[in-house]
Order: sequence, then structure tokens, then C-alpha cells
Amino acid sequence: MALIRATCSDCGDVELRSKDLQVRLCEDTGSSTYIFRCPVCRMVEVRPAEDHVVDVLLAAGVPCTEWHMPAELHEAHHGGAITHDDVLDFHDLLESADWFETLASMTPGL
Repeated sequence: MALIRATCSDCGDVELRSKDLQVRLCEDTGSSTYIFRCPVCRMVEVRPAEDHVVDVLLAAGVPCTEWHMPAELHEAHHGGAITHDDVLDFHDLLESADWFETLASMTPGL
């Protein structure tokens, strides 16, 4: 198993085994990161990774996970942003016995 040197934002350079890291590839944007837990302070570190870094990590046996952006990012959004008052109103609505029927009447066609 390969030893890999990475940098913890608190502890500085640390040595990890290939099984202690994970490469994450976003299929939609082509961006990559690697993630590890510092063996000294136990904090999780996420670092951007350029293609050549990904190649080296994968060659060293680091596991890789591919992921996609959430589908909600591609949905059309109508209306203004949700405000603090909107959240409070929604909370009050959920306190009522007929909250589901009220919500259903507010969203025709769904």
C-alpha cells in the first residue's frame, strides 16, 4: 500500500495510506477533489485535485467515487427567495391539522 503525503490545514504535512483517501470526480463539471481525515487532529480535509494529481492518486490505489450535481440545479425557479418570514409562516402552517390540504390547494396542477 502506497504512502501519500497530504497537507492538513491545522497540522501541516501528514502521511496517509492510499486507503485513507478518496478521490471524488464530478461527472457534470469535470472537477475533482480528494478527501481524507487527518491522522493527527482527525479533522476531515477536502482538497481540489487537478487531473495529474488524480492520476497519481488513482495509480497509488486510492478509491474513486463519481457523482453528479443534484437535479434540482437544473429546475426552473419562479418567484423570489424564501425569507425568514416565509419559514415562520410555513412552521405555523405545519402546526394546523389540515396543513397538507392547505399546501395542496396552494400548488394547483401538482
